Amino acid sequence: MERLQKAIANAGYTSRRKAEELIKEGKVTVNGTVIDTLGYKVNHNDVIEVEGNPLKKRIIKEYYLLNKPREVICSVADEFGRKCVTELIDTETRIYPVGRLDYDTTGLIILTNDGELANILMHPRHQIKKTYIAKINGILKEEDFKNLRKGILVDDKKVTIDNFKVKKQDKEKTTSLVEVTIHEGRNHIVRRLFENMGYEVLKLNRNKYAFLELGNLKSGEYRLLTEEEVAKLYEYR
Repeated sequence: MERLQKAIANAGYTSRRKAEELIKEGKVTVNGTVIDTLGYKVNHNDVIEVEGNPLKKRIIKEYYLLNKPREVICSVADEFGRKCVTELIDTETRIYPVGRLDYDTTGLIILTNDGELANILMHPRHQIKKTYIAKINGILKEEDFKNLRKGILVDDKKVTIDNFKVKKQDKEKTTSLVEVTIHEGRNHIVRRLFENMGYEVLKLNRNKYAFLELGNLKSGEYRLLTEEEVAKLYEYR
């Protein structure tokens, strides 16, 4: 539900202040009834007319933050019958993932029906930072740290590492748990940069996207983004 004047403004008919004036003047109807009070609220099914003109159907934008489980693909459909991230969100709106995480990669992904915001977040020039926790098979050497500071070549193009730290090393099992932040968007880029260093990524989780974090969300759980978070994401434009 939203206030009538906001619905009129969001539909692009006029400003919110002008919409308030039109309501007070009795020039707005909802489902055929004149509404002249500013506190009236409407939903997306209501038929609104302003000065006799039907308001265009309002598209309610939805924004979700999902903790993607393993063996789920970042798509709206799959020809092989695998589960898609959209199936995990309880909504009748046609939403889609912003970017993607690999089939075996877990963690934070945004889903929305807001194409404008999706384009902003996915455009390379905005350099949205993403932070991953990777478990790799091996103990990093001093030379690896030097290479990470310089950047790693993948397909003859350097991947710039924005931040990197070792969280844990298990010398008995010869594995390392590392945190890496990049702003790259190429497919499988985290796995490929470690492969180019001679390591296999055993597990991969994205725990941060821009300023957003998973928080207490368990695997498969999701939440709505707040208006403040959506506005802050739009600032990348």
